[in-house]
Amino acid sequence: MTTRILPAVGDIDAARSVTTLLSQLPDAEPAAPVTDSTQLIDTLARLAGEALDDLPEVVLVHERIGPVPALELIREVSLRFPAIGVVLITADVTPGLFSSAMESGARGVITLPLSYEELASRVQSAAQWSVGVRRHLTAGNDVFTGPGGTVVTVSGAKGGVGATVTAVQIALAAQTSGRTVALVDLDLQTGDIGSYLDVQFRRSIVDLSTIADISPRVLSDAVFSHGTGLALLLAPNEGESAEEVSDRSARQIVSALRSRYEVVVIDCGSQLQGASAAAIEMADTALLVTTPDVIAVRGAKRVVRMWERLQIRKAEDTITLVNRFIRSTEIQPQLIEKITGTTTASTAVPANFKELQAVVDAGRLHELDSKSTVKQALWALAGELGIVKVPEKEKNGAKSIAKFKNDRGSIGRRRDRDGDSRNRQTT
Repeated sequence: MTTRILPAVGDIDAARSVTTLLSQLPDAEPAAPVTDSTQLIDTLARLAGEALDDLPEVVLVHERIGPVPALELIREVSLRFPAIGVVLITADVTPGLFSSAMESGARGVITLPLSYEELASRVQSAAQWSVGVRRHLTAGNDVFTGPGGTVVTVSGAKGGVGATVTAVQIALAAQTSGRTVALVDLDLQTGDIGSYLDVQFRRSIVDLSTIADISPRVLSDAVFSHGTGLALLLAPNEGESAEEVSDRSARQIVSALRSRYEVVVIDCGSQLQGASAAAIEMADTALLVTTPDVIAVRGAKRVVRMWERLQIRKAEDTITLVNRFIRSTEIQPQLIEKITGTTTASTAVPANFKELQAVVDAGRLHELDSKSTVKQALWALAGELGIVKVPEKEKNGAKSIAKFKNDRGSIGRRRDRDGDSRNRQTT
């Protein structure tokens, strides 16, 4: 029997060493190494979406893989793809690490430096276990096997710049386009998504923080199904409960949501905590909201520099949204981009709070008029971020943008003009 092996090794030298030894194993079919945790999960999700039999029997996880730590990555792979035998490669052979690896779902541990005999033994054992599991695995098992969705975090340069309104509206835009969307309130102490959408629900993200293996059933019990079609995971009513959500539990929660929904929008607020830092680190897109005034822009620069110092996110990997934009303001998006070192979104949201005041006060932000320039700008932003489902007419090159069902909110996209794809659009 041929054993398919997928190494997850970020270090180039270690990857070369692992690949060389794997090529010497009899009946082994090693794949090209993946270099980080996100690539590993995406690769396995794509293979699982095609057929269970397409998954490799063995996955090798190097101890220095990132950005998700090795043990947490092993736990996620074991949870979502239980038919795979995962083996940890590490230089630390202490009983404590071995116990932690087994608790995370590893089927074996290989010590560094690598030896042919130990590698062959561990791979063979994990492969035999995988074959046995697949023989008895039924389609009705309560496990995650779907393709990974897109995670977008929304953070504020400071309080009151409009991060929550932005998160709610881009989530609504994605859902209206036909995506399955989860909206998460990770502003754990002062989160207000429930208030903006007129929701009172006794469960919150804290209910998932102590659960080691989050199954679809457990996740659905903690999520509120809103009338708009959004799946809401709310912040706790008691701010002091925020301490119960650790960075580790946040990673597990985001991974579980990502495996079930096509788009996951996370409101991280303006205060950085361990949980929000983990979400920003895992996100496909990190959006930073600021207003075009000196205090907010200074706050945006401070946030970006802090993310870089903590190795959470690089400035060039962050997208800044300019909210409450006025054409006559002295601080233009180009200047904000230069000051922060980030990429500013082509879409700027106009300053027009009068459009928002009635729905905000009523807690019915989802009922914002489709003619609202604020809504149209935020839905255009959702299109720019790539989280909306593009109609077939657009895919075929049609000039007109198809309207979504029952809504006139527009989805904007970057336009090329004279070879420049970064010309700004304002609504």
